[in-house]
Parts: sequence; structure tokens; C-alpha cells
Amino acid sequence: MYKVARIVVPVLAAALVTVGCASVESVEKAQATANSAMSAAQQAQQTAQQAGQAAQQAQQTADQARSDVSALSQRVNALAARGPRD
Repeated sequence: MYKVARIVVPVLAAALVTVGCASVESVEKAQATANSAMSAAQQAQQTAQQAGQAAQQAQQTADQARSDVSALSQRVNALAARGPRD
């Protein structure tokens, strides 16, 4: 999120300096644009964190399922090794 601010703010400042004397309205518009970009970046960061958490939970569920299947497979093999019951 701060990476975006480090890029957006200098770019906007450079644009204003290049144009020369900027009106109050154009500075306010640039600030509003920067604020909007920052807000979007923060929301994207939150979404990415949520996705990462969901991925970790999915991995844990998959690991547990793999463990359960392995345990059941061992039980089946142990029963098969005993042979048929009379």
C-alpha cells in the first residue's frame, strides 16, 4: 500500500511541477486522485490478505484429508493382511 503512495505522489507532484503554476482546483483534483489510488491499494491489500488466509485454510484442510486417507488406507491394508474371516 505504501509502495503505491511512493509512486503516485511523486508522479503527481512531478506532473504539477511540469505544468507550472497549478490552480487550487487541479491540486485538489490531484490529491483526490491520489487518495482514491491509496484507498484502492489498501483494499487490494486487504483482499490479498484474505485470499492468503483462505489459501492457508484450504491447504490445512487438504493436509488433513490426505492424513485421513492415509490412515484409512493403512487400516484397509491391515484388514486385508489378516485375510478373510470364517
